[in-house]
Amino acid sequence: MSGVAGLRVLVVEDEPIVAMCLEDMLVELGCQVVGPAATLADGLARAQDTSLDLAVLDINLGGATSYPIAQLLSARAVPIVFASGYGRADAPDSVQAELVSKPYTRCDIESALARAMGGQG
Repeated sequence: MSGVAGLRVLVVEDEPIVAMCLEDMLVELGCQVVGPAATLADGLARAQDTSLDLAVLDINLGGATSYPIAQLLSARAVPIVFASGYGRADAPDSVQAELVSKPYTRCDIESALARAMGGQG
């Protein structure tokens, strides 16, 4: 098992195939997946009402961004990993997050999760 095994990880990703692949990677790492949420509204609801250790957020959610979810999670002190093919140029200053670039591997995800949780990764 990896150093991130046992974590409850919220996944917010609007592309179904990417979401399924990420979910598989997280399960292989021993994480418990919450979601995936495909919309801003679903992601906000899960971020507000669910016990979480960490979140992996796709920045672009079909015309919206996941930044409101990130701000809610930051207020709850839940570590965040942004997953994006575009970078994080417009991320709010109030949000501290790791960034993993798409396309990513399981190793990339594991390292980003460990960094987000305060490890070296």
